[in-house]
Amino acid sequence: MNRPSNIPEKSEDPAKSHPDIRDLLESIPYAQTLGVRPFFMGEEFTLILPYKLENIGNPTLPALHGGGVGGFMEVCAIAELIMGSKAENFPKPIGINIDYLRRGKPIETYARADIFKQGSRVANVRVRAWQESYDSPIATLHGHFLTAKG
Repeated sequence: MNRPSNIPEKSEDPAKSHPDIRDLLESIPYAQTLGVRPFFMGEEFTLILPYKLENIGNPTLPALHGGGVGGFMEVCAIAELIMGSKAENFPKPIGINIDYLRRGKPIETYARADIFKQGSRVANVRVRAWQESYDSPIATLHGHFLTAKG
C-alpha cells in the first residue's frame, strides 16, 4: 500500500478529540458503503477512502469509480460543515461542481475540505482529493450547501 509521506501510519483515535465524528460518519449510509474513516492531525480533518475492490469503476485500468470519488468528497464537505457548527440537520447540497483531474489509482485516497464562506443559510465549500501527493489532486469539488432550515 502506498501511503503519502504527509499521512502518518497510525492516527490518533478521533473519538478522543472529536467524539461525534464516528457517529456522524455512521449516520451517512454512503459513507458506510465507501468505508470512509476520519483522520486528525491536531484539528486538521482529513477523510480517508480505503482501497476496496468495490470502489473500482474501470477494472481494465484499474481506476476508482468517479461517482465514488465524487460522493467521497461530498461526504467530506458535509462532515466538515457539521463539525464546524452546532447544526441539528445535515447540510443539503444546492449545487456541486467536480473536476476530475487524473485517474484514481487502486490505493487509499484522501480528502480535505475548506469552508470558504459560511453564511447564515448557505456555505461555500471546496474539497481536494489526492492519493500520493496533496499537490497532485485526483479531483476537486466546489459546492454550495444549505445549512439552515429553509
